[in-house]
Amino acid sequence: MTELSEDLPLSGITVVSVEQAVAAPFATRQLADLGARVIKVERPEGGDFARRYDTTVHGESSYFVWLNRSKESLTLDLKSDRGRQILEQLLGGADVFVQNLGPGAAARMGLDAEALAGRFPSLIPCSITGYGSSGPWAGRKAYDLLVQCQTGLVSLTGNEHGPARVGVSVADIAAGMYAYSGVLTALFTRATRGVARAVEVSLFEALAEWMNQPAYYTRYGAAQPPRLGTQHATIAPYGAYTAADGKDVLFSIQNEREWAALCEQFLGLPELVGDPRFATGSDRVAHREELNALVAGRFGEADSGEVMKLLDEAGIANAGVNDIEAFLAHPVLTARNRWRDVRIPGGAMVPALLPPADLSGTAPRMDAVPAAGEHSRSILAELGYDAADIDGLSADHVI
Repeated sequence: MTELSEDLPLSGITVVSVEQAVAAPFATRQLADLGARVIKVERPEGGDFARRYDTTVHGESSYFVWLNRSKESLTLDLKSDRGRQILEQLLGGADVFVQNLGPGAAARMGLDAEALAGRFPSLIPCSITGYGSSGPWAGRKAYDLLVQCQTGLVSLTGNEHGPARVGVSVADIAAGMYAYSGVLTALFTRATRGVARAVEVSLFEALAEWMNQPAYYTRYGAAQPPRLGTQHATIAPYGAYTAADGKDVLFSIQNEREWAALCEQFLGLPELVGDPRFATGSDRVAHREELNALVAGRFGEADSGEVMKLLDEAGIANAGVNDIEAFLAHPVLTARNRWRDVRIPGGAMVPALLPPADLSGTAPRMDAVPAAGEHSRSILAELGYDAADIDGLSADHVI
C-alpha cells in the first residue's frame, strides 16, 4: 500500500479506477498527488497496456512512470463473475469511481453512472469517453491523434509543407484535466449539498474547448488561421527568428508599448512606430512578410546571446528554442527545486516533477509507481479474503 498522509487535502478519499492509457490515469494521479487513495484496477495479463508503450525508463514505459505514481495496483478479471464481485466490494467503500473503458463496455458491465447510482448512491462516477456516451459517435474508438484531427487542431499545426500532430497527447491531457477538476467539483458538491453527481468528459469535447479561439477567428474571419510553424497565426511579430550564430530566438510583441520598444531599441528604426503598414496588430499581421524581413535582418547582425540581451533591455519577452535536454536542465526547475525522486518497479529511482499547483504548507505525495498487481493481495485481505482464497483467485487468473 502506498504511504498516505493525513495532512493532504484528499486524505480519506478512496478512488477506484478501471483505467488505461493516458486520460484517466492522468486524472487519478493528480487525485493521488493530493492524498487520495487510488486503487488502479488492471488486467491480470500484463496490466494497463500503457505499461508496454515503450521501455525507456529502466525497462518501464515513460508514459506509465509519468501517470501512475502513488497508486495501488490490483489486477482483476472483470469478465469473470468473481472479478466483478470484488470490484463491487471495492466500490462499496469508495468515494469516486473513474473509468475509461471502450465504447459501451461500462454499460455492459453495469458500471455506467445510472446503474452505479442505484447501487451506490454516495459514489461519484466519472466516465472518460472518446466522443461522449450519447450522440452519433458514441460507439467510436478515439485516440489522441484521431481527436487532434477531428477537432481541426492538426490543420493549425505545422507549416507550409503540411500539417503536424502536436508533440504531446493534448487530447488525453485535456480530458484528464477536466475529469480531475470535475471530480473535485463533485466531491465539493457532495460535501456541501449531500448529493453525488456523475462526471462525464470526452476527449473530443475537452479538446474542442481548447479550439475556441481559432473557431471564433474562422467563423467570423475570412479563413482559418494559417499554418506558420513557430510564427503566431494571428499576432505579429511573434515567432522564432535565426540569429547570426545560427540559433533561434523566439520573441513576442503583445501591445503597442512593446511594438514601440522593438522599433526604437531593438530594430533601431523609430520611424516604424508611425508607419501605417504596422499601425495596429491587424496591420502587422497583414504585412507580416515585410515585417519579418526587417526583424530577420536585425537578427542576422547579432548572435543569439546579444539578441536576447537587447530584447530583455527593451522589455520584450523572449526565449531560446530549447530541445528536451535543455528543458531537463532548465535553471528554473533546478533553482525552484521542482524535481523529486520516485521509485519505479524494479527498484530504480527516477526524477519526477512536482505537480504545478503549489498549495502553501502542503507537500504533495510522490510515492512509488506500482508493478502490475503489486497490491492485489493486501487489498483483497482488507476486503476479508484469507490467504487460501487469494491463492485460489490467483490460480484461476481472476487476479
